[in-house]
Amino acid sequence: MTFKLPTLFTKNSAWLETQQSSILSAATIISVASMISALSKLFVQRALIGSFFNTPASQEALEAFWFAFQIPDMMFQLIILGALSAAFIPIFTSHKKKNLERAFTMSSIMMNILLLVFIIAGVFVFIFAEPLTLLRTGDQFTPAQIEIVINLTRIMLIAQFFFAISNFLTGILQSFQRFVLPAIAPILYNLGILLGVFLFADSFGIYSAGMGVVIGAFAHMMIQLPLVLKLGFRYKPTVNLQYAGIKEFFKLMPPRTLAIGASEGRKLVLGFFATSIGNLSFLMMQLGLTLMAIPIRFFGVSISQASLPFLSEESSDQDLDKFRGLVLQSLHQIAFLTFPASVLLIILRVPIVRVVFGTGNFPWGSTIITSWILGILAISVTVQALVHLLIRAFYALKDTKTPLYISAGDVLLYILLSFTLLTFFPYQQPEYKVLGLAIATSITAFVEFFLFLFLLDKKVGGFAQKAFWVPQIKMVTASFFMAVFLYLPFRIFDELIFDTSKTVELIALSITTGTIGMSVYIYFAALLEIRELKMVTNLVYTFDKWPKSLLSIREAFLETSVEADDA
Repeated sequence: MTFKLPTLFTKNSAWLETQQSSILSAATIISVASMISALSKLFVQRALIGSFFNTPASQEALEAFWFAFQIPDMMFQLIILGALSAAFIPIFTSHKKKNLERAFTMSSIMMNILLLVFIIAGVFVFIFAEPLTLLRTGDQFTPAQIEIVINLTRIMLIAQFFFAISNFLTGILQSFQRFVLPAIAPILYNLGILLGVFLFADSFGIYSAGMGVVIGAFAHMMIQLPLVLKLGFRYKPTVNLQYAGIKEFFKLMPPRTLAIGASEGRKLVLGFFATSIGNLSFLMMQLGLTLMAIPIRFFGVSISQASLPFLSEESSDQDLDKFRGLVLQSLHQIAFLTFPASVLLIILRVPIVRVVFGTGNFPWGSTIITSWILGILAISVTVQALVHLLIRAFYALKDTKTPLYISAGDVLLYILLSFTLLTFFPYQQPEYKVLGLAIATSITAFVEFFLFLFLLDKKVGGFAQKAFWVPQIKMVTASFFMAVFLYLPFRIFDELIFDTSKTVELIALSITTGTIGMSVYIYFAALLEIRELKMVTNLVYTFDKWPKSLLSIREAFLETSVEADDA
């Protein structure tokens, strides 16, 4: 029987199906889609603030909405994402080289087992949603908020089930080096939330956003299904623990799951401390984290995500020289792109918060607190982005224990720092106590990065030498001069030229001073002969031939090895 694909994949769909042949081409696709996805997420948050920030009760309801994500998302992270990120792609990639049909059967077995576990956990969470909520909230969280969290938690379990299936589809597509549809899927997810609010807000209030989450998760799954079927996948309702690759899968999975558990534990700690502070502190932290995450998603996650299949192939071929070269190349690319992003977030934090969240409902006091949170978090943007790549380097080497140990130590440090900063270093104004959580986040991010770098160097070598450090020092130097030449005109133009009480002039100020800062960064990058600048110019040249050339970025743009910098 011939499987007939929807028209989407039979007419003018080559751009959706094209295989990316290099890390840079794959990362470019993911970055472009991530940019659109991040913008759509910001639009969602702005729409939610516009709809649910009118009164103290609606503000608390919106905070409860974001808080309700914790348990359903934790289930997904522990049961599904841990398996996919640590085990599925490396194992599926190696098995599909030998026998594609058996590799697909193996993926069906993995999916069935994990979905069964997910459903059992989901039933437990549905039944015990109330005590689970009470255990993780502080005394400043109101009874009305607790009720909203309980109800939304149950609704969002449905969405996470769709996400569970969808992320298996993502893993298969990325193993075939198809990155376009997995990158588009999050955009549809955000549009689903907007659709839910648009359709149901008048009738269901904040619960309309929860319905939108379910709609978006379903769209996230369905957009990827046709191409997965076209590549040959056929679902099989079978569970065979003795099947080839299954034992290896479950051997690699527990350490990664525990590592994610440590990370998710840190989120629970943040939630508890933030809801103990009150003053919408949890919501302010979420807004700051969302803005901080944009450059990490654009550059850190996209390049890291694109790197994993390539790194898995090199490690399976035992070509450690090329493996080290790819890791170093990707680290430098991420750092080159995130350092200036970090500077922009630090210097322009107030106008960024005002432009993104500054609806008539968002007060000036909330703007200031959120901007300070953003500025503190932005200090660690680059190291957080680099950690995404370093983690995947360990996974490509089929080492899931090292990330586990680092993550466990990281969460313990975060708890200690958060408790210390909130208890022994009180701030003059209670609403500013939340800054202690932002400080703890940035400090632990730096510690985590240096641990990953040191242990990867111990494992394969090449990361404690000038091949890594000299380019990084050059980028830091260029970023320093960028910060200086960004801050000075920003202060002068703000005082003398632009009336920042008007949104248009606020945007004009940000664009003008941001352009000056980026020009300075590019100038010093050229002066210091930072090799990653050539990567950007090549990408600009490629985009000049949009759209025909976008999916055919040649391997020439990705140097296959990184030599020591002689400068």
